[in-house]
Amino acid sequence: MKLSGMSFFQLASQRMSWLGARQAVISENIANADTPNYRAKEISSFDRMVQARTPTQGLAVTDAQHIQTTASAPAGVRVEADDSAWESALDGNNVVLEQQTIKSAEVAGSYRLAAELYRKGHELLTVAVTGIR
Repeated sequence: MKLSGMSFFQLASQRMSWLGARQAVISENIANADTPNYRAKEISSFDRMVQARTPTQGLAVTDAQHIQTTASAPAGVRVEADDSAWESALDGNNVVLEQQTIKSAEVAGSYRLAAELYRKGHELLTVAVTGIR
């Protein structure tokens, strides 16, 4: 039986991919915290990713000094400017490390939850098929 074809497992897998992409963008923001004129980025919501049908491009490098990831975002994920940045420095950089740390902790917690739901779903299937706990 192929678990990825079942909607629950597919949704949990997509959620973990989205969280991985979000963590990559947060990491890029942190890596560029001291880069002049770097603007913090965020990815589109999980709802938009699930509803999207066409793949999008990853981050656009606006300056040769920006650190860019080699990983690409999952299909349907858009990387956008983060309008919720708390402040902006005199050099034009608006990455606030405390804000990025909070976002990173949220992603870690959400990832653990999605992985646990995936595991519990697998256990439930195992019990349903074998009858053994």
